[in-house]
Amino acid sequence: MRSLTIAVVCLSFVSISFSQSSSSTDSTARLPVTRVVLYKNGVGYFEHAGRVHDSQDVNIDFTTAQLNDVLKSLTVLDLGHGRITGVSYNSNAPLERRLGSLHLAVGEKPTTAQFLDALRGARLEVKSGPESATGRLLSIDERDIPIKGDEKVTVDQISIVGDNGDVHVFDLTPSTSVRVAEKDVNDEIGKYLGLVASTRDQDLRRMTISTAGDGERNLLVSYISEVPVWKSTYRIVIPKDGKPLLQGWAIVDNTVGEDWTNVELSLVAGAPQTFVQELSQPYYTRRPVIALPESAMIMPQTHEATMETVEVTGANAALSTPQRVPAGALGGVIGGVPGGLAAKSQPGVAAGGGGGVGGGVYRTGSDYKQWLDKAAETLEASTMTAESRDLGDLFEYKLQDRVSIGKNQSALVPVLQSRVDAEKVSVWNPSQRAVLRALWLDNTSNLTLDGGSFDVLEGDAFAGEGLMDAIKPGEKRLLSYAADLGVLVDGKQKSDSQRVTKVFISHGILTQSKEEREENTYTIRNRDTSSRTVVIEYPARPGWKLTDDDDKPAESSASFHRFRLSVEPMKTQTLTVKEYRPVMNTYQVSDISDSQIKFFLAQKMINPEIERALRKVMAQKDSIAALDAETASRKSKISGISEDQQRVRENMKALKGSAEEKALIARYIRQFNEQEDRVEALHREVSDLQQKREAAQKTLNEMIENLQIEATL
Repeated sequence: MRSLTIAVVCLSFVSISFSQSSSSTDSTARLPVTRVVLYKNGVGYFEHAGRVHDSQDVNIDFTTAQLNDVLKSLTVLDLGHGRITGVSYNSNAPLERRLGSLHLAVGEKPTTAQFLDALRGARLEVKSGPESATGRLLSIDERDIPIKGDEKVTVDQISIVGDNGDVHVFDLTPSTSVRVAEKDVNDEIGKYLGLVASTRDQDLRRMTISTAGDGERNLLVSYISEVPVWKSTYRIVIPKDGKPLLQGWAIVDNTVGEDWTNVELSLVAGAPQTFVQELSQPYYTRRPVIALPESAMIMPQTHEATMETVEVTGANAALSTPQRVPAGALGGVIGGVPGGLAAKSQPGVAAGGGGGVGGGVYRTGSDYKQWLDKAAETLEASTMTAESRDLGDLFEYKLQDRVSIGKNQSALVPVLQSRVDAEKVSVWNPSQRAVLRALWLDNTSNLTLDGGSFDVLEGDAFAGEGLMDAIKPGEKRLLSYAADLGVLVDGKQKSDSQRVTKVFISHGILTQSKEEREENTYTIRNRDTSSRTVVIEYPARPGWKLTDDDDKPAESSASFHRFRLSVEPMKTQTLTVKEYRPVMNTYQVSDISDSQIKFFLAQKMINPEIERALRKVMAQKDSIAALDAETASRKSKISGISEDQQRVRENMKALKGSAEEKALIARYIRQFNEQEDRVEALHREVSDLQQKREAAQKTLNEMIENLQIEATL
């Protein structure tokens, strides 16, 4: 019942909405995509170009995900004698907030009764069977109608007040129709239904660019947008004779709101800095609510007179004085293409003046024409599938042919087809512990190969696939694609203990240079009936060096030395790789002991010359030690005499002055005199020993400092 009634109402509004949209289409035009540049960091640069007539509006469709990037990067140029008067797009404000701006108090999902109740007071025409009435809506009420026994059913009733004051009540049944008889209310309902319908297309944003001018002119629009990352994939065809054929493809996804029809496409392996900012989201700030005062009376006020005037200067003057922007001040805007790419003139786009967004008149004049001519020469179509250009750390594939990719569709586009030098090899890597079939590819094309997957076709069949990193022109790279069951590799390792190879003494430091040696032997068995070229990847370890008697590697990378050897059918061949690592041990010559010298001799870590030099140092150290011992003995005796004198002094204090005690005191005094003479002599001996010790230490220091020996063991 309710669904039927609301359907009748909605049907009358659809015709209104349709007539409005069809009338606006006549004055607007589509601005197609003409150029696309895709980057590896998930952004794309887009150009739209076309012609406008007089004051015509043009539309560009985006997705909601695109809109934020478009708003912060949009550049619009009117290339004729016109100007841009504005850019608008459908808002993404919450539906509830947008409905609140209407004079129709109804929610997002009303029932029939709730919808009609919001029309209370409006003039309606109601028909139910043969009965009808016209008047203003009084109310919508619910009434229970008994059907069987105590069972009841609830129906909605609509009450209409006629022009003569009569009240007509109708049950809202499937046979009841309601028509709004007021144009203003009809318009409001049309707005409501339009807002509700817009939620179904909330992912589509239509941007309208308004122009003003006379005659036909060219319009150019550019912006960046988030897009899926483009991917590279390759096919390597190995013929029986001749060079392999390398074919490169790029996988491109069009997830934006426009079809790409006959567009100029460039693919850039680079990541210019970019970010996301929610510019398209309406923001609302909370404002304070100020209550009205109980008394709104305002007392008369007087204001003080001005005492002095302030001259406006500096930054304030800039704010108070209208500024004029010179013609051509915005020149070169379109030249700022992301990633440093030069923009190319679009078909049918003539040089001339232009306008900027916001209504400011923009003139480029002859500068822009010269720029377009230079850009056209720079980006002239190549005879290859794609032209590659280095852009610092980046590089670009510019497709020769234009492409067409529909909205929400993907495509494989060719970027490379070239003969390259490649050798079929078998690769053994210690981390894999398996032999792999590989191509030792030399990029003889003039294109940088972007990293991606590759497939190998050999003998008219699929041979394997793998992954590769970016390869610059002239660079070689191993590309493994399958397991090799015809070659076996067995590796064995042997390590030698450290041994001292060189010893040298300088500035009191003894340095021993040791070598740690390691030998790896690889046994390669070719079980196939044809010769094999085998590449052994030997780890390049920090600090380790290959010995001079080794076979030289064919090449070395940051992680591996690659040894190349040929193995005949059903034969076995060995490869021996020898490495050494220097190890340095240092000792202070002044701290070396006799036991260390004996250890060095036992381990053959020093020669006789170094032993004799160290023995002289040890002898001088022993002399100094003997002087230190004699000095310590003299000081010990002085301490003993001092302690004995202190004991005698304590005994003398206890004597009373008798004849016997006086004799004892006299004897103590004689003893004191003898001890004092002895202490004085000991002090002289200590002083002499200290002088000898200082001289001996000086001799030792000079001996150690002047000791310069270098010996190879």
